[in-house]
Amino acid sequence: MMSRKAQTIALLQSIETNDAGAMQVINPAHYIQHNLNIASGLEGIVSLIQQRPPQGFKAKVVRVFEDGDYTFAHTQYDFFGAKVGFDVFRWQDDLMVEHWDNLAELAPPNHSGRTQLDGSTALTDLDKTAENKQIIERFVRENWLEQRNTYTDYIANNVYLQHNPLGQDGLDTFLATLKQLQEHGVVMYFTKIHKILGEGNFVLALSEGRFGTNGGTDTAFYDLFRLEHGKIVEHWDVIESITPPEQHKNNNGKF
Repeated sequence: MMSRKAQTIALLQSIETNDAGAMQVINPAHYIQHNLNIASGLEGIVSLIQQRPPQGFKAKVVRVFEDGDYTFAHTQYDFFGAKVGFDVFRWQDDLMVEHWDNLAELAPPNHSGRTQLDGSTALTDLDKTAENKQIIERFVRENWLEQRNTYTDYIANNVYLQHNPLGQDGLDTFLATLKQLQEHGVVMYFTKIHKILGEGNFVLALSEGRFGTNGGTDTAFYDLFRLEHGKIVEHWDVIESITPPEQHKNNNGKF
């Protein structure tokens, strides 16, 4: 039997390969969809695929991880336009029963020449998964919920690789960018951490808050961190505005 990671990759790439067999991993009687632009259940996915344009869709899974009953993937899409996304699946009895995601437009390389998807893929430190998840939970809570500015306690000062399209490598540069955002009236604050998922040296945080000017808009933040020796050394993210309730195609909520 294929591993959960392999089945996750096959399912995501099935929008390109048209492999109907890959979709058999979805529980047809119970599949909770948190992408607010897709109807819940297997029917919602089938309806979406039926909207495939003549040139089709494309999906390239760059990273995939497993944490207990969850798998999560970092993927490049050509899906109604070039996009980058994180997908999270919950499993029960060897079937997928729930899905969350965050999607953003694919952007050019940032000031350090890094894209939203390149960088390390090497999975290490499997014995430190729980420890690394705790580190990231504290980092997000202290800095983005409580606004305590303890970044230097968590981010490596000798190397910090940044994949945010507007970012740049280096801890000092990161802190300067945050200051510039504030000076230009851009707010970024979190109101809740929904999930912390990890495997080895990679940890994904799913959070909710507000981002933007004029008080910001309701926003979902997916942040992927790579750690070495207890410090953050690399960061990817996907930030997506949460669509207003009147536009939702399901009632399951973003999180």
